Amino acid sequence: MTDQETSRVLPRFGPALKTWRLLRRIKQSHAAELMGVSQATISRWESGVQEPTGSQAVRLTTLLETRLDSAADRALAELVMHASSEVHLICDSTHRLLAASPARERCWQASATELTGTSLWRFASAEIVEAERKLGEAGWFAPVAPAIELATGSNSSPIVPIQPGRVRWTRMRLADGSFARLVQAVAA
Repeated sequence: MTDQETSRVLPRFGPALKTWRLLRRIKQSHAAELMGVSQATISRWESGVQEPTGSQAVRLTTLLETRLDSAADRALAELVMHASSEVHLICDSTHRLLAASPARERCWQASATELTGTSLWRFASAEIVEAERKLGEAGWFAPVAPAIELATGSNSSPIVPIQPGRVRWTRMRLADGSFARLVQAVAA
């Protein structure tokens, strides 16, 4: 994958890396050792001055993956999988699918089982990419993040098509301190 493809496929990691590190009380120098980069590189990633590329981005994705390890986290996934509305749950930092409702799954050409564990970022519409870019300005990474509603345009994916409409993003802290994002269709 080229650097340009990586930046389109993967969202910004800075805030997620900093949150991950602070929750685990890991210094930038130790995170640098884990990633095989310098402490200055970790600092630049966290501040958004530089983005990880290629194998660095893949390694960071693995490090930041949200896991549904606790009973409460698994119960949240079960609620999503049995919801009657169009809703899905993703890892907030990597956009990996964690769970999807049957109503959401009916919109897709691939099953939720096939997509679970894979990043949905590659299916993002231009409006979603833009909203993701502005999350910091919207207070998304604050201790109590606001829910964000946005208009989505269509994408060109036959696998996970997105139709123009509105969605609400809600950030939820999981048992291990990582964050998931609940994505809900909002009635017009």
